Amino acid sequence: MSSTRERIMALLAANSDSYISGQSISDQLKISRTAVWKQMKVLKEDGYLIEAIPNKGYRIISTPTKLSENTLQWGLNTNWLGKSIEFFEEIDSTQTKANILAQQGCNHGTVVIANKQEAGRGRMNRTWYSNNEDGIWMSIVLRPKVLPAHAPQFTLLTGTVLADVLSKKTELDIRIKWPNDLFIGDKKVAGILTEMQAEQDQIQHLVIGIGINVNQLTSELPDEIINKATSLREETSHVYSIRELIQAVLHAFEKAYDRYLDTGFSEIKTNWENRGYKMNENVTYHSGNVQSQGIIKGINEDGALLVQNSHNQIITLYSAEIDW
Repeated sequence: MSSTRERIMALLAANSDSYISGQSISDQLKISRTAVWKQMKVLKEDGYLIEAIPNKGYRIISTPTKLSENTLQWGLNTNWLGKSIEFFEEIDSTQTKANILAQQGCNHGTVVIANKQEAGRGRMNRTWYSNNEDGIWMSIVLRPKVLPAHAPQFTLLTGTVLADVLSKKTELDIRIKWPNDLFIGDKKVAGILTEMQAEQDQIQHLVIGIGINVNQLTSELPDEIINKATSLREETSHVYSIRELIQAVLHAFEKAYDRYLDTGFSEIKTNWENRGYKMNENVTYHSGNVQSQGIIKGINEDGALLVQNSHNQIITLYSAEIDW
């Protein structure tokens, strides 16, 4: 159920071109006029510009640009995703916090978002540079009723969602590098980290971490990644609204997730392969201590990479390191 504040925000949004009286809000939400006034005060402290005129009521004039639980939920018209948002100005890692919340029994669709991460992390315990307010750093808690073997499909689903959203917002050609990165040209712009707690036949929870470089300049990136990473701003010379991008991702993710549960993985597989980085190109890969070459042909139902080797055989790679 939505909180009182969320319902007040929804009423203000629905009446953004007119005034809504405190009495009307009180009646519709079944709360006191004093409670309405207190909630308005909190919203104003959060940066909302709210006009209050006697005998007319309240009207929203403008919303703040800074991130908060309130601003993130303003205009977020999802059914279940992001109904519970945990926002932090600064945190060690949204992924760590989301895992803790998941273990404590938080709701399916809970989202953890931070302005800055002190210890952002990616796949294989690699560091993700996110100690700034210029990107999207968030983690989503999911409790899908699917077998644990299907968990890798959610990483691929997330990749297609991010690629679709970012392509629409920027008109850039966003590519998905197996298994969990998004590239513009040959530089990384976003990454995905999926972690799971499961029993043999049941997923207890998934936590999907998402990091997107949005408004950073190349000059602000650490020296060790300056030639490997980029941002939306760097590629388009445009400064983006972090809030609007987060909401666009959450909207698209919920829709794709629900569709996946209804129709299965085939549509995601096709979308991924249409956006795959270096699809049908020759790459060098390392499996164990063996180095080989092959042509990337797509992905399997279980999220593995399909490669055609020098003998024209299609082999399946689950954990190989690839020289991209």
